[in-house]
Amino acid sequence: MIADYVLKCDFRTGAEGNSGVFLRSAKQGEPDKTGYEVQIANKHDKGYTNASLVGHVKATAATAKPDEWHTMEMEAEGDHFVIKLDGKKLLDARNSQSRVGHVGLQYNKDKKVEFRNIKLKPLGLKSIFDGKSLAGWKITNAPKADQPPVWSAKDGAIHVEKGPGQLETEGVWDNLVLRMEVRTNAPDVNHHPNSGIFIRGDHGGFWTGYEDQIRNEYKDGDRTQAVDFGTGGIYNRQPARRVVSNDGEFSAIHSSPTAVTLAVWINGFPVSDFEDERPEGMNARTEARLKEGTISLQAHDPTTNLDFKNIQVAAVPK
Repeated sequence: MIADYVLKCDFRTGAEGNSGVFLRSAKQGEPDKTGYEVQIANKHDKGYTNASLVGHVKATAATAKPDEWHTMEMEAEGDHFVIKLDGKKLLDARNSQSRVGHVGLQYNKDKKVEFRNIKLKPLGLKSIFDGKSLAGWKITNAPKADQPPVWSAKDGAIHVEKGPGQLETEGVWDNLVLRMEVRTNAPDVNHHPNSGIFIRGDHGGFWTGYEDQIRNEYKDGDRTQAVDFGTGGIYNRQPARRVVSNDGEFSAIHSSPTAVTLAVWINGFPVSDFEDERPEGMNARTEARLKEGTISLQAHDPTTNLDFKNIQVAAVPK
């Protein structure tokens, strides 16, 4: 689930096409009632044509030529919606019915529709790393670590070597969108550094909360066979669908834990989507941890060598 964003996609449909894009909808119930439907239709019996928020706000009339590709751009920020069709703004309105939810694509029987180039950019992200110091972060070492990690701000990134240990935020979050870029610096092609990003952890608690795994290793040359849950997998819960990132390269990680759902994208590819159905509690190892907590960067072992940069967070309303 997500709250504020710009969503952009191309669509193509026929002369009698009738489809839509759902914004901020619940998983259960009718998506146009629990959230919003951005209309894709040249005709509508109540006047909600292309780019309208069906049942809420009618857009300026505009025709999408049948059997041709068109681009819809949808911006939702708070109660403010701006919808554009092929670069032309057709709707600029406010509505407060739904503040957070899922994105969906609509298909109506016998109304063929195609979508491509679907892209989403979160809004409201704020940096929690100033690029030059560890201000706002706290070092927590593992008990009796032989080689405690060395953390530093270097070349606009948080750099770490050795371990085990962690670097945790002073701030806490529960529902959020987290974005950062991570590079694993492998000493050779046979070693893949192991790390992770912990979410909803305890202040001063060692490796607590949910872990978004970082490990760019896979079996038999098959990126769909992640080793040790793979980068973007939810450690001990759900392996990555595909190992997208490579050692030695910065990769963009987007993580979005909201309520019991944890989803991770690597370089725009959705690699995990886990729903925690366990009873609620404080220990994410054995229970569904919904309470707010820290974000931590993991130094896994003495071979650790990683860089983290462009670390940004946006809180998501409940």
